[in-house]
Amino acid sequence: MSDLVGDARAWSPDAQEAARLLAVSALVEGRDQVEVAGLFKVSVRAVDNWWAKWQTGGQDALLSRPRGRRVDEHQVLSEAEQAAVRQAVLDHIPSDLGLSGQLWTRGQIGELIFKLYGVRFTEPGVGTYLKRWGLTFQRPDKRAVEQNAEAVRVWHEKTWPVIRTRAKAENGDVLFADQVGIRSDQVTGRTWGAKGTTPIVRRTGNRFSVNAMSAISARGRMHFMVFTESFDAKVMCRFLARIIGHFDRKIHLIVDRHSAHRSKTVQTWLASQKDEIELHFLPSYSPELNPDELVNADLKRSPPHTHRARNQAELAAETRRFFHRHQRQPHIVRSYFGGTHVRYTLDENP
Repeated sequence: MSDLVGDARAWSPDAQEAARLLAVSALVEGRDQVEVAGLFKVSVRAVDNWWAKWQTGGQDALLSRPRGRRVDEHQVLSEAEQAAVRQAVLDHIPSDLGLSGQLWTRGQIGELIFKLYGVRFTEPGVGTYLKRWGLTFQRPDKRAVEQNAEAVRVWHEKTWPVIRTRAKAENGDVLFADQVGIRSDQVTGRTWGAKGTTPIVRRTGNRFSVNAMSAISARGRMHFMVFTESFDAKVMCRFLARIIGHFDRKIHLIVDRHSAHRSKTVQTWLASQKDEIELHFLPSYSPELNPDELVNADLKRSPPHTHRARNQAELAAETRRFFHRHQRQPHIVRSYFGGTHVRYTLDENP
């Protein structure tokens, strides 16, 4: 019965059946054939065939083998069924498959199993399968839908290796940089409190903020600048000049595609300093590729960073103290390059 194409033909019969059932369910939910075909990586013709079979023969027409279990049969999933559910959880969010929400819970996975195989499991029962499948309950990484997967691939396979090789040949340094804003009313993370009572964090009612720009290298070096004005091309040029003053060899500085980084003012300034520093741009919407983003996250979590600052001057002083502490602890700076998505930078890093 397989209508799948390409690599999908290698799927097991159970996986193919699950795809057919979920695809038709998505069509019933109102999605069009082209969208569903893209979602399940099959041809539009295959989706049209499934829809036609469903209209003429109902769900039974989509099954690859007799369905249902005897009343006295132990309700467990076969290895093939387990593999199909596990892959569906890894490849899709619940709303893709006609369920509600964007994050999987044990209850949602139980609903998926029922939708596919007509078997009801308790949440602990689903949890047993999740443990067996090597899946854990995690805070998900967020990715911008605008991110270009091909641009990220090119960065990993071509752009970054070229930057690394050039810097090594020039006996230069590679640094990753980013800017961050810190607000007085910012509260991040979690705390313990009495059940049913929301904990209270007391801080000043005045709202003020400061900004910072930092740059780090895999060798453990950190450089920064704290400022109170908005980040723009002039501030960027000031930061670049400060960076140059700390090095006696060429710097390859990697940043995101912020408009200030790509401005005519910055490009003109760089043209006059091309032997000292060169700018390279990460793919758009790809902050996870920049280890300095982990510095920003650490700064915002750093207690009691924002809570004891009573005015902008004190907040700026607290921010500088954070960076000064890290400058004296190069092992911490180096650890930022060990994150899951930035570990690529350590491969023959100059």
